[in-house]
Amino acid sequence: MTMAKRDTYTPDSLLAVAVEVFIERGYDGTSMEHLSRAAGISKSSIYHHVRSKEELLRRAISRALDGLFGVLEEPGATGGRAIERLEYVTRRVAEVLLDELPYVTLLLRVRGNTDTERWAMERRREFDHRVAELLMEAAADGDLRPDVDIPLATRLLFGMINSIVEWYRPGRGTSRDEVAEAVVRTAFAGLRTS
Repeated sequence: MTMAKRDTYTPDSLLAVAVEVFIERGYDGTSMEHLSRAAGISKSSIYHHVRSKEELLRRAISRALDGLFGVLEEPGATGGRAIERLEYVTRRVAEVLLDELPYVTLLLRVRGNTDTERWAMERRREFDHRVAELLMEAAADGDLRPDVDIPLATRLLFGMINSIVEWYRPGRGTSRDEVAEAVVRTAFAGLRTS
């Protein structure tokens, strides 16, 4: 990463630079010196806004998790048949991933080496569990094929959505809405009874 000279910066712009460096170098391979060079500011300027590198990680991961958990509180996720809520959540999770691509990419790359990473992994498991509950409810309603293995379907659904971070590049062909719609069509063509 080349040093970006900035005359002014904000906590948000600093966070965006940190996420970029964490993704490029890995969290463990990133020092505050790397961050200060990438941001074009001194380390003391960084410490003016955050106490540590791990605080930057937590802020970045929180942004991704807040977006994902926020989906579960939206009206489309809380009312109607379970299958409709599940499709809504699937679409919106894909949209959040695409809207917050660097932050979700970082979330998906944590490995549990720090307290923040372990916290993030636990929150991801909690989110996955909430979606699995929707799958179970849709199955109980008779809206999913009877041969669907719920834990496996949950893993496959998130595997498909999470893989987007590896290949999607904004502005290169397929739009955000097209990707989200394709995820829903592809997943539910194999899950729905009708």
